Amino acid sequence: MIKRYIAAWFCLTFSFILFASFTDKKPGTQQKQPLRRIVIDAGHGGTDVGAKGRYSTEKDLCLAISLKLEKMMRQEIPDVDIIMTRTTDVYDDVVRKAEIANQAKGDLFLCIHVNSARPIKQTEFVGYKTVTAYKGKGKKKKKYTKQVKDYRTWYTPNPAKGTETFIYNVNKTSGRMKALSQGDDFAMDSATEQERKLFEQNDPAKMMLLSMKTQTYFQRSADLALTIEDEFKKVGRISREAKQRNEGIFVLHAVNMPAVLVETGFISNPEEEDYLNSEEGQKEICEVIIKAVKRYKFSLEKQLTTSTGNR
Repeated sequence: MIKRYIAAWFCLTFSFILFASFTDKKPGTQQKQPLRRIVIDAGHGGTDVGAKGRYSTEKDLCLAISLKLEKMMRQEIPDVDIIMTRTTDVYDDVVRKAEIANQAKGDLFLCIHVNSARPIKQTEFVGYKTVTAYKGKGKKKKKYTKQVKDYRTWYTPNPAKGTETFIYNVNKTSGRMKALSQGDDFAMDSATEQERKLFEQNDPAKMMLLSMKTQTYFQRSADLALTIEDEFKKVGRISREAKQRNEGIFVLHAVNMPAVLVETGFISNPEEEDYLNSEEGQKEICEVIIKAVKRYKFSLEKQLTTSTGNR
């Protein structure tokens, strides 16, 4: 078995080298653009309201920000196609959203959400009150009164604020590999359709390439998440950093591309809810994400140029 893996690895490496040599002999041949199509997913929708604030809902904020992001991104990055999972207040489950992204053959999945934190319970001692109690059993049961402490209880909004960007959990790699194996385009950035057809579903070489692609997408997702949070810091937002959610996020596992989920702010915080609903706040959020995507795009193009230049 080990010999088969070693042989498969050498065959795969030789195939890539042979392809590289062939393309270098053709002047003017260009590498495939690494970021051609971005899928924007407005979280929730329809009957799935998501989190609620004092006067707004997560589904409406996600859609408003996503539509603004689409418009601005088309202007700022015109050489990239933009696909929306929804443009109206409709409900599609996460399986359907992943299908839309995969069928569109996206190169990047941006999922827009807003965050929420539970209100904080407050209590205050207000004095004593008389209550009725019983002692004994049956006919010997006697009623009596006693004094107990009395408290007033109320809830205040949670002060949590800021942004955080999630990527799929590294422990969910098997789920991600399954999603990738079901994709039509199995090739890496510099591979060809002809090379893809050399591999069968259970071929060790194909599984090796699948593992490589999974690791590549994880790293790209992590790089973009860090970049998005870096850009939020630059405009003065509180960053809760790039993270992997312990329980995982299904839609991020199920898409056949690098993917991030951006929590743009806390709807449960009145100050942040006002910011998320404002024209200025939504515009700033979109500008931050676009700057991060531009940095990400430049990084991919630089890597591609460097790798082809070294051949």
